[in-house]
Parts: sequence; structure tokens; C-alpha cells
Amino acid sequence: MTDVHADADFDREQSVEAVSDLAARISENVERVIVGHHDAIEDIVVTMFARGHLLLEDVPGVGKTMLARAIATSIEGSFERIQFTPDLLPSDVTGVNVFNQKTNEFEFREGPVFGNVVLGDEINRAPPKTQAALLEVMEELQVTVDGVTRQVPNPFTVIATQNDVEPDRTYDLPLAELDRFMKKIHLGYPSEAEETELLGRLAGHHPIESLEPVATAAEVRTAREAILDVRVSEPVRRYVSRLAADTRDRANLGVSPRGSLALVRAAQARAALDARDYVVPDDVQREAQSVWAHRIRTTGSNDGRDVVERALDFVPVE
Repeated sequence: MTDVHADADFDREQSVEAVSDLAARISENVERVIVGHHDAIEDIVVTMFARGHLLLEDVPGVGKTMLARAIATSIEGSFERIQFTPDLLPSDVTGVNVFNQKTNEFEFREGPVFGNVVLGDEINRAPPKTQAALLEVMEELQVTVDGVTRQVPNPFTVIATQNDVEPDRTYDLPLAELDRFMKKIHLGYPSEAEETELLGRLAGHHPIESLEPVATAAEVRTAREAILDVRVSEPVRRYVSRLAADTRDRANLGVSPRGSLALVRAAQARAALDARDYVVPDDVQREAQSVWAHRIRTTGSNDGRDVVERALDFVPVE
């Protein structure tokens, strides 16, 4: 008699091995362009595979834009860029209906959100009304203009950047928007050796010009489906719930249920990158800071890293 469960487990193991191989190919390809940010590249791959969006915060000139371009090129996906400015309108993001005098009809002109990888460059330079144009598409993968709803391409990932300098010339991101970003990470400056290598690579033609795809959008969609099958046991789910409750006890605004789900999905993707078909508490702990810190608000501080760290230190794994 055939063991159906054994066959299912075998197929699942094969699936996560394929996900791990795909992630490695994409990461290695991006590292042909980006020097010294292996962990950040993995964070983006985890986010994309887990159906999330990522916020990059750092000083200008450390490669945020190039990183997003390299990811899009690596998966042979369409890349769109939105340069956020104070005068940018919501219709500049989502698209607009334009009257065609020849046909005597309105035609929809897609905005830059209709791409596989969408770079929202310096997102905090636009006012909240314009930033809010991303809320629907980030959550529901669709855009509604003049009562008509249109789906965006699949896969769809927003990589937004914001500079942590010139605070007097920027706007704070609304909490509802921050909560839609699965992860928030920082790149930081390269080391002396990394910067030396970077200067050598860029002395001639930029390597992004010759970067070739190593995966397809269809492979990313398949990886996303495989990650949904990564097992999350009840003890692990309870652990995430207790961590979330701890942040709510220690902060003015703790982690939302959306944040808890984001952490579980990121942990599933992390497990798959390690070629495992099940989540362990280490996956949760590894992802918690980048997934949760930006969602938390405490008195006199916008940084929830301390709250997350205390939760990880004091909430036991049972």
C-alpha cells in the first residue's frame, strides 16, 4: 500500500530544495552587481518569495536603487521606478484615464505600479496622500481607478527607499503604510575591502548593464506556492502569538495581527531557503527584528528594536 503522506512529504522536500536553489541563484547573480550586502539581498529574496514588500532606509549613495534593479533583472521581471517628490500626485503612481479624441473614449494609462518589481525611490519625500496611493495595491495586488479595478502583475513586490537624513524635508510614512511593508532593513556603508572592490568593478562599464536573468517570474510564482506548504506547527504559531502579545504589553503600539502573519510567512520563506519544509523557532527569531521593529511605537521613540529584543529574550520557546 502506498503511503500518501510519505509521498506528500517527499514532494514538499523536493519543492523546498528547488526554492533554496532558486534563491541561491538569484542572490549570487545580484552579488555580481552589489558588493558586501549578502544579508540584505537574502532579506529581499525572502520578502519577495513570501509575497511581501520591503522598505530600505539609509543614507544616499549606498546602492539602494541598484539593488532593486538587480533583483528585477535577475528574475527577468518588469522593473518600474517611481521617483517620489513633494508634487507627485496619486494618479502618477496608479495610472489615469485619458480621453482619446480619435476614438472618443477614455483610455487607461497604467501607472508605474504595474510592474513585477516596483521601486518607490525616496518614498518619504511625497506627502501622505500620494503615499496612500500604494495602500490598496500593496495589500490587495490591485488598483482601482474611477471605479474600475485592475490586477497588477504576478509576482509583485514593492521595494521602497527612504533616506534617514534631511528629516525636515521629508514626511513620516503613515502607520497603515508601514504595516504593509513585510520588512524594513538598512544597508549601511561597505567595509574598506568591500568599497575597494566596488570601485574596481565600477571603473569601467557598470555591471548592471551586462547582468542577465537567472530565473523567471514563473519560477518565483512556483516558489511562492511551495513556501505556502512549509509546515508551521501549533507550538511555533503559539510562540509567535506570545511574542506579539509581549510587544503590545511593552509599547504604545505593538505588533498587529498582520505583523504576526508577516513574521510567519517570512519564517516559512527562511525555512525554504535553508531547504527545510518546516519552520523552527530559530526562523522566527531570525526574522523578527526586520519584520516587526518598524511596526512598533513607544513613548518618545520610533524604533521598536528594543521591544522586539526584549520579547525574544523573555518569551520562552515551549
